[in-house]
Amino acid sequence: MSGHSKWATTKRHKASVDAKRGKIFSVVSKEITLAARDGGKDPEFNPRLRTLITKAKQANMPAENIDRAIKKGTGELGGVIIEELLYEGYGPGGVGLIVEVTTDNKNRSASEVRSTFSKGGGNLAGTGALAFNFKRKGQILIAKEKIDEDSLTELALENDAEDVIVEKDHYEVICETSNYDRIVESLSNAEVLPDSSELAYIPDNLVPVTAEDAARKILKLVDNLEELEDVKAVHGNYDIDDALLESLN
Repeated sequence: MSGHSKWATTKRHKASVDAKRGKIFSVVSKEITLAARDGGKDPEFNPRLRTLITKAKQANMPAENIDRAIKKGTGELGGVIIEELLYEGYGPGGVGLIVEVTTDNKNRSASEVRSTFSKGGGNLAGTGALAFNFKRKGQILIAKEKIDEDSLTELALENDAEDVIVEKDHYEVICETSNYDRIVESLSNAEVLPDSSELAYIPDNLVPVTAEDAARKILKLVDNLEELEDVKAVHGNYDIDDALLESLN
């Protein structure tokens, strides 16, 4: 999704955030466990862990949940092995979707993702079928009322952001994955809370979706995928106009 479409989708999902809070805790906990496993338990020396702890606190995750997730990653608490997986598939109208998964049971994840694609009028594709059309980048979306353009641009440049895109009601900051944690931390230090912040798969080319029926089916499939326990994020190459998106609410 472009930042434009991503912003509209983010606003659309705001109403259901509280209902999905348990899912958010589950996803962030797994990410914290992986970050602690790969980089150690000390946030001062593990930028990725530090960013995720900030994200967890912003979601009001209890401190004991964060501590438990870190201990699972360092082996202080026994538990299952968590894996990161990537699924590629096609949605209605042939739009491309990349599904990120963190799971302790890859057979369950594969079955659930495949079934959801099938029920939603899409299908899974082979590994590498779509990924070459996407670039892995940091993507941060911020409402305009939270920071002025000059201040954000200065902060972004100081932290080697790739681009700051100015939209009607929000900014989109794009960066290399290696600079993502530093930019998020700088925003936090400036007391600017992003509306969306993630390591995303950003498409090289977008597929405009103008038909209401197609847009409805695509969004329904994405919603159903995002509701799966193991799904961390869904990225697509579709672009739905704001007006059409609003009409579907």
